Amino acid sequence: QVQLVESGGGLGQPGGSLRLSCTVSGRVYAIQTMGWYRQDPGKEREAVALITDKGSTTYADSVKGRFTISRDNSKNTVYLQMNSLKPEDTGLYYCHAEQLVPSISEYLQILWGRGTQVTVSS
Repeated sequence: QVQLVESGGGLGQPGGSLRLSCTVSGRVYAIQTMGWYRQDPGKEREAVALITDKGSTTYADSVKGRFTISRDNSKNTVYLQMNSLKPEDTGLYYCHAEQLVPSISEYLQILWGRGTQVTVSS
């Protein structure tokens, strides 16, 4: 079994910073893309930032220049450095990972964390 454990959410001040972390543990094989999604009440989960196993990154337009995603492959961990926080960054942030599972037919396993709440308010 594989687990994604998130940490680092909480209350942040407008203009301040928070750092999210997510570690994949358990039956870990070849982790491909990792990233962070945000889900607002009544809306679909949307990608905030993604990073491939080669280090290529993509960001939602709303966070470009403010958030930085990184990963430590030796620790199976992905980070999201959130700077210049805005109230609209408030939401439930989910860690996401994809891994190739060896099998008769190799397949891509999609993994999700339980979510960590980020609230930006003065």
